[in-house]
Amino acid sequence: MSVTDGTSPSTGAPVRRRHTARNAAIVVGIVLVGLITLLATRGTNQPLSSKIVGQAAPTFSGETTEGAQFNLSSHRGEWVLVNFFATWCGPCRIEHPELVKFAQQHAGDPVQVVSVAFSDQPDAIREFFAKQGGSWPVVASNTGGIALDYGVTGVPETYIVAPSGLVIDRLEGVTADRLNQIIESAGGMAVAEGA
Repeated sequence: MSVTDGTSPSTGAPVRRRHTARNAAIVVGIVLVGLITLLATRGTNQPLSSKIVGQAAPTFSGETTEGAQFNLSSHRGEWVLVNFFATWCGPCRIEHPELVKFAQQHAGDPVQVVSVAFSDQPDAIREFFAKQGGSWPVVASNTGGIALDYGVTGVPETYIVAPSGLVIDRLEGVTADRLNQIIESAGGMAVAEGA
């Protein structure tokens, strides 16, 4: 007898291929049950991105569309809005005038808006800002790591970073009034002046 008819050529015993497949299926099944149990018992239904609220803001730096360097840690002592957006995103286009309004209301205040482009091209971003307004820095290169650090699940998402460096809120879509309310309820501009 030979291997082609399902038996071992030396002993004539059946080949044990079925046991290997069964054992592999058992191992895969155990791993899947473990993953399902882990996901079902992790204790929160919050999106990953909301888990950084109340935590130190992940620091980042990057080149802006204007060729300058932006470094979040350089803005400690200021309120910082970290806005993840894309020019091709409809909700981002809707919220953009509100960000412009907020930035204009706080010209001269210890407030910094920074946008982090998500899957976008620098030329498209520059054109978007030229038409829609806004003069804050836009980080446009190597932004995938920044998005991962913040747990971004989609655009738009905005994180409000207090002068202390803690993330105090996360919003999907913003209005100038809502941003002002959040900052005021956390101590307002006096918090930045005292930092």
